[in-house]
Amino acid sequence: MGESGCGKSTLGRTILRLEEPTTGEIFFEGQEITKLNGAALKNFRRKAQMVFQDPQSSLDPRMRIGDSIDEALLVHGLGDEKERWRRVEELLKRVGLEPEYAQRYPHEFSGGQKQRVGIARALAVNPRLIVADEPVSALDVSVQAQILNLLQELRDEFKLSYLFIAHDLGVIRHISHRVLVMYLGKIAELSPTQEIFAHPLHPYTEALLSALPIPNPHLKRERIVLQGDVPSPMNPPSGCRFHTRCPKVFEICPHIEPPLIEKFPGHWVSCHLHQARNVVGEERPG
Repeated sequence: MGESGCGKSTLGRTILRLEEPTTGEIFFEGQEITKLNGAALKNFRRKAQMVFQDPQSSLDPRMRIGDSIDEALLVHGLGDEKERWRRVEELLKRVGLEPEYAQRYPHEFSGGQKQRVGIARALAVNPRLIVADEPVSALDVSVQAQILNLLQELRDEFKLSYLFIAHDLGVIRHISHRVLVMYLGKIAELSPTQEIFAHPLHPYTEALLSALPIPNPHLKRERIVLQGDVPSPMNPPSGCRFHTRCPKVFEICPHIEPPLIEKFPGHWVSCHLHQARNVVGEERPG
């Protein structure tokens, strides 16, 4: 989860090489994928698929939705025409749509139905990883819950892994096992979901969580309001990238970038506040 301006949509497309990364490395199942080409890249894309943020723009308005789902099967040579169409109908049924809807065009569907089509298309080639780029942000709240429940069911049924990119903390808490918080393209904190929501370590994570509503009118949480604007990712601040807005900034922060350390077992943080005792596996007090 992160703040607008850090290129969330670009992140998902870059991981799947729909956009080419300018620097860095991306590993999937131990393989560095930024240098893959030809058949090797095609094989990777069969293992890793994407559900896009806007279900409207991710579907070709001139193609029947059945053809959109079938396209991936055709590209990867999976089955003959009859077998592929049978697979299309099975997928539509699995995501909660009638098989005969395969003959319809995107404009005949609601936003939630279009996202179900996008999920069916991602599942077509039996991937191991699905990158979900804000997959419910364009949907009504009631529909969001339906799509999230569907994603969880499919994850368990097909043994999928999701890389879920989102800003909605409630969605993140509902769907994720681990949470990675980023600010201006850098990792701020990484932890199991329950741990990060109960014991955030980074000031940016604390500020994000302070904005999360509490479903109890008798309980209140102190809101941490960050001052100033988000700096440009093209020209980030020196040192800790969050120091220009951090309520806990001190002398070292503008000058030295903090390393990412494992403060507690499985709980990583990049913040000078936690550098004094860099003890991997340190037990959390209390």
